[in-house]
Amino acid sequence: MGNKTSSPMPERKVPINARLIALRVIDNVFSNGAYSNIALNKAFSANKVSDLDRRFVTELVYGSIKAKGTLDWILEQNVSRSLNKISPIILNILRLGVFQIYFLERIPASAACNEAVNLAKKFGHVGTVKFVNAVLRNCVRNKEKIVYPSLEENKILHLALKLQHPEWLVRRWISDYGLEETEKLCDFNNQAPPLTLRTNTLVITRDELLKKLAEDDFTVRPSEWSKDGIVCDKLPSLELLFKKYNKCFYVQDESSMLVAGILEPKPGQRVIDVCSAPGGKTTHLAQVMANNGEIIATDIHAHKIGLIKENAERLGIEIIKTEIKDAADNEQAWNESADCVLVDAPCSGLGVLRRRAEARWTKTEAGLKEFPKLQLAILNNAARYLKQGGRLVYSTCTLESAENFGVVQAFLELNKQYELAGFTHPKTGEIIKDLQILPQNDGIDGFYICALKRKA
Repeated sequence: MGNKTSSPMPERKVPINARLIALRVIDNVFSNGAYSNIALNKAFSANKVSDLDRRFVTELVYGSIKAKGTLDWILEQNVSRSLNKISPIILNILRLGVFQIYFLERIPASAACNEAVNLAKKFGHVGTVKFVNAVLRNCVRNKEKIVYPSLEENKILHLALKLQHPEWLVRRWISDYGLEETEKLCDFNNQAPPLTLRTNTLVITRDELLKKLAEDDFTVRPSEWSKDGIVCDKLPSLELLFKKYNKCFYVQDESSMLVAGILEPKPGQRVIDVCSAPGGKTTHLAQVMANNGEIIATDIHAHKIGLIKENAERLGIEIIKTEIKDAADNEQAWNESADCVLVDAPCSGLGVLRRRAEARWTKTEAGLKEFPKLQLAILNNAARYLKQGGRLVYSTCTLESAENFGVVQAFLELNKQYELAGFTHPKTGEIIKDLQILPQNDGIDGFYICALKRKA
């Protein structure tokens, strides 16, 4: 039954505080809208946890969050009342328990039930404790009886439950890519992403950094997509990485690393990056420019501007100037002043679901319609900053065609002085008009990049 996330291991005792930490993180995500990775890091900072239990808590958090829809479906088969009538914290205790019972073979069902009861004692009354115990014991008894609808009976629900994605998204992807590709895409999103580093070429070459990391027992390899990228397959110590090599890298997805090279800013030029926080692409642009020239980096959120400054300082970059600004509002003094403009637009983020465990449940199909209008407004405004003959890159981290080439097409229809610039595919070397990275085919996060130029 179910899609096992762990192979059997010898039984070990896990202290209650590990599950308590996991519960608080899960509840913070589902009840307060917290980002799972940030909430988890804060929890580890506030609680002293062994490496073994840190891994266990991480597994519980990400596993339970990704499987939320499947866990709720299982609970609905075992609870007589509507899940909406169960208090959020108790419902999250049940989700945590069901995840262990159905998806973690190495955890004895009795332990999962008993520890859930202990958690219920902390957050409920006597009746609540009895309810949690009864529901989870029922889940244990019915484990072999619970069967997902077959592919023939209901292909959408079958894939949604088996591969832990919302039904609307599975339906949408089947329409766009077909059944087989959708299954591959969902599988990709459920994988643990590797840590990928962008070499800070202002202080070290990629080959030198690869060599040094290997000497410290890091299992690393060069990215096949980015000439600055490093994929870390095994890390002996994250603490050692940041302590010893802090100025030598920036943690960045391989897809995201492609943008700076496609924009192609030159040393001494002026670049405007209108949606720049937290500064990954901005600092990469500075590297490409050899820290020579001017980059104006804007963001609408003041606290995110601080992140750009921190990252630039850590990497030894001096050419970035930050501004708090809405990317859709024009700054007249900047019009026709930039050699290059980057629009890494706010988007639905459906290409990076493996890195954002909760995102599959926070996105809605209706919400997708909000993005293209905003993206076009930002692109229309940012293009005004470009000099004649200048180059602009539009990028997103989504798979949605309406947010990608759909926005570019709408822009070109409104702005006849712009045209597609074309660029070299980072792997094949062919000249292309735009690039849509599909995770299930390309093996990296989903991303869209298009280069435009203003006619001279």
